[in-house]
Amino acid sequence: MHDALTRAGRALRVVLLVALALLFLVPFYLLVRNGLASEADITAPTWAFFPRELHWSNLTEVFTDPDLPLARSLLNSAVIAVSTTVGTVVLASMAGYGLARIPYRHASVVFYAILGTLMVPAAVTFVPSFVLVSTLGWISTLRGLVIPTLFSAFACFVFRQYFLGFPKELEDAARVDGLGYWRTYWRIVVPNARPVFAAVGTIVFIGAWNSFLWPLVIGQDQSAWTVQVALSTFTTAQNLNLHKLFVAAGVSIVPLVVVFLLLQRYIVAGVERTGIDD
Repeated sequence: MHDALTRAGRALRVVLLVALALLFLVPFYLLVRNGLASEADITAPTWAFFPRELHWSNLTEVFTDPDLPLARSLLNSAVIAVSTTVGTVVLASMAGYGLARIPYRHASVVFYAILGTLMVPAAVTFVPSFVLVSTLGWISTLRGLVIPTLFSAFACFVFRQYFLGFPKELEDAARVDGLGYWRTYWRIVVPNARPVFAAVGTIVFIGAWNSFLWPLVIGQDQSAWTVQVALSTFTTAQNLNLHKLFVAAGVSIVPLVVVFLLLQRYIVAGVERTGIDD
C-alpha cells in the first residue's frame, strides 16, 4: 500500500511538472507560431496550431526594414547591457566588500541608507536624473544610457551578505603575506566568489537588456535605440505589424535565453550563499 502511494505521488509530481513546463513554453510557442505566420493567420477567427504556410521571409523582412534598424538596436542593447553589468558588478561588489569587511564607525548607517534607496520609487528620481543627464549633454549617448544606472542597492546588499559569510581565514592568510584590503579583494575574494558574481551579473544583464523607459527617454536618436525601444515602434496608432513584432521579439530574447542557460546554476548557488533567508 505504501509503495503504491509513493508511486502515485511520484506520477502526480511528474504530471504537474510537465503541465507547468508546457505552460511555461506557451509564450515561446506563440513567438515562433506568430512570427512565421502572415497577418491574416495571426488575426484569423479560428486558431490553428501552426499556419499552413510558414513565412520564413519574415526574418529577413525585419532585418531589412529601412525604417527600423533592428541590427543596430540589438548591438546597442548588447553594449549597454554588458557595460551596465560589468560596471554594476564591480561597483556593487567593492561597496559590499567594504561594508562587510572594512571596519569604520558609520558602516551600519551607510548600509541602512543604501537599503533605504530601495524604498524610493523610480518615478521620484527619474526627472532629476534626466535633467542631470541633459545638462551634461549625454542625451543619445552611451554615457547617458549606462552611467546613471550603474549603482544597484540590491546588488550591493547581495554582495555584502555573501562577503559576511566569506571565510576569514583566507583573508587573514593574505594579510600575513602583506596584502591590504584592496589586493586581498582582487586576488583572494574575487576569484573565490564566482557564483555570486555570476548570479548578480545575470540578474543585472537581464534587467539592463529589458530596460525600456530610460532608453526611450535618453536614446532620442534612432542610432541610440535599444531593441526594446525598436520593438515599441511596431505597435503605433497608425500601424500594427504583428508578424514583425513577434519575429523581432523572438530574436530579442535569444541572448537572454543563452545567458540564462549558461549561468542558471550560478543564480541558485549565489543566492543560497548570500544568507538572504536568514
